Amino acid sequence: MQLMLWLKKLFLLYVLQVVKGNVLKQVQDQLGDLLDKALTDSIQPFGQIRPAANGKATLMKAPLLFISELFEINHIRTIYHMFIAILLIFCLSTLAVDFFDQGRLVLEFDLLFFAFGKLGTVTWAWTVMFVYTLLVPYFTLVFWGSLYHSFPSKLGLSLGAGLVLSAAQTCVLGIFPVYVAVHYELPPASRFIVILEQIRFLMKSYSFMRETAPVIMKNTPKQGESPRSPTFSSYLYFLFCPTLIYRESYPRNSHIRWKYVFTTLGMIFGCLFYGYFILVRLCVPVFRPKSNQPFSKRTMVLAVFHAILPGTMLLLLCFFAFLHCWLNLFGELLRFADRMFYKDWWNSTSFANYYRTWNVVVHDWLYYYGYRDFLLVSTGRLRLHPVEKYIKKTKTIIQSAARHIVL
Repeated sequence: MQLMLWLKKLFLLYVLQVVKGNVLKQVQDQLGDLLDKALTDSIQPFGQIRPAANGKATLMKAPLLFISELFEINHIRTIYHMFIAILLIFCLSTLAVDFFDQGRLVLEFDLLFFAFGKLGTVTWAWTVMFVYTLLVPYFTLVFWGSLYHSFPSKLGLSLGAGLVLSAAQTCVLGIFPVYVAVHYELPPASRFIVILEQIRFLMKSYSFMRETAPVIMKNTPKQGESPRSPTFSSYLYFLFCPTLIYRESYPRNSHIRWKYVFTTLGMIFGCLFYGYFILVRLCVPVFRPKSNQPFSKRTMVLAVFHAILPGTMLLLLCFFAFLHCWLNLFGELLRFADRMFYKDWWNSTSFANYYRTWNVVVHDWLYYYGYRDFLLVSTGRLRLHPVEKYIKKTKTIIQSAARHIVL
């Protein structure tokens, strides 16, 4: 009798464990779907048109400038003033050293002029890349779209157009900028401009093709109608606006704040001279070879550690000059309202969070076209096992690292 009771209890415990496992699995699946949807909505680029309940398209609300809001706090603005004070100290130190060493004020910027040398070559190389990116991808897409729905072999047409465009992209935006930088022996800053613009045009043209081709494929035109194609003006605007995700329209401000434009432009020039003084006063003396001191491991280690502080200052300076000042300058001139170029990466407690927040512009591109598309192509779904997700994230990081190595 006791054996029967014990067996019944054991059976009930087994049933309860099975029911518990099924319930937990269902709850986990539902929570996973909700979190995936929330993640996709939160990372979705601002300015995308979303359907409203009444059927009309509405634009997402544009975020405010992050650092500009922080500057309203007295403690944060104090840090900004401290950096300005350090810049003034660098200027006075340079002038004092020149005055006492040479007996006069020497206002020379040899290193700056060298770094940005051969701007004529940079200008015509950029013009070639821009004209190509403006005309070839757009008219290739329009030509392909006009034939897609009436062509006998849609796959053959798509493969042919894709191969021709890929060959052109490889020659003009792949080989040509590298050839110009190497053949003409461009100095560091000029070479950086050419390679950075090369990558920007590649990423923008890919986003344009990736976002518009599926729309043309899905929308079959009616009898007598021409296929729907993106407007040339929207593509031209996209090439200059500070985003890498193409949309037919973006949230726009009502007017241009010219005072803010000139203030931002002044900050960009200030950052440029700030970087110059850091290099001249803190970096060049460390790495300048001394005739009476042979090279050794000790010399190398000391030079590296002496360069850590100025290197950190240059990193913060580049972040502020490019991701805040430069992108906001173009955003203001184009009345581009989405200014979420970065988030509070300085509060990150992990590298993964820092990677997602320090450069939102590039992160959105990598997420949509490097990570999300790769999931859809390889697995056909957006939800993955944690191990699979780790592998996909690693591949995305490797892609980003390869682009930074090129730079």
